Amino acid sequence: MITMGPLESRFADFIWNNEPISRSEIASMAEQEFGWKRSTSYTVLSRLCERGIFQTTGKTVTSLISREEFYAQKSEKFLEETFDGSLPAFLVSFGSRNKLTDEEVEELKKVIDGLRR
Repeated sequence: MITMGPLESRFADFIWNNEPISRSEIASMAEQEFGWKRSTSYTVLSRLCERGIFQTTGKTVTSLISREEFYAQKSEKFLEETFDGSLPAFLVSFGSRNKLTDEEVEELKKVIDGLRR
């Protein structure tokens, strides 16, 4: 399972939103957004490349895994570790403290219908 901390996630989101993107554009953004030195942004980018999330070809950065796939893996791991992989157990737990609107219930029904095998 690939992991990222909160700042790495924001950094990765920027890359996903703007790819393909040059290393220098990434460094400029990180300086403005996070106050990072160029070397810091290159170090974080290098770590994300080593984890198999992004790749650098020449001076251009592209993703090896989509944002959707990354967050799907992260969600599956959370469900497995916290609720023994049970989505219904998660929903019961969530629903016990957070009531859903009628619109949210309808949206969930559509999602569930789309997931039926």
